[in-house]
Amino acid sequence: MKVVLEQDVKGTGKKGEVVNVSDGYARNFLLPRKMASPADSSAVNAMNIQKSAAQHRKFEAGVKARELAKKLDNAMVKVPVRVGENGKMFGTVSGKEVAAAIEEQLGLTVDKKKISLDPSSPCSKRSKPI
Repeated sequence: MKVVLEQDVKGTGKKGEVVNVSDGYARNFLLPRKMASPADSSAVNAMNIQKSAAQHRKFEAGVKARELAKKLDNAMVKVPVRVGENGKMFGTVSGKEVAAAIEEQLGLTVDKKKISLDPSSPCSKRSKPI
């Protein structure tokens, strides 16, 4: 029996795939647990529409990310931190603090989860306190 998987099923396939499984496995396990639906033309068509919509959303997110990257290219943001007498910093700078500084200083909204801080960056090593 051909079915369209509604979610990943270990040993069977990934979400959105049309797979051929035994009738008993489909009737007794996959269909009652809503892990799959019968692969009729409407189910296959709906799955194809969902895939194309997901591709379009991913493409749009990539375009927005590239536009934001162009705006942030070579931008300088200052994040104030407390330092000791010898220039050692107390604590760390998080993505949340950097996102807040970008929004305050540049007027751009950036998700804190999208910020990756590289400790080997030349900007992260200062010889003197601010």
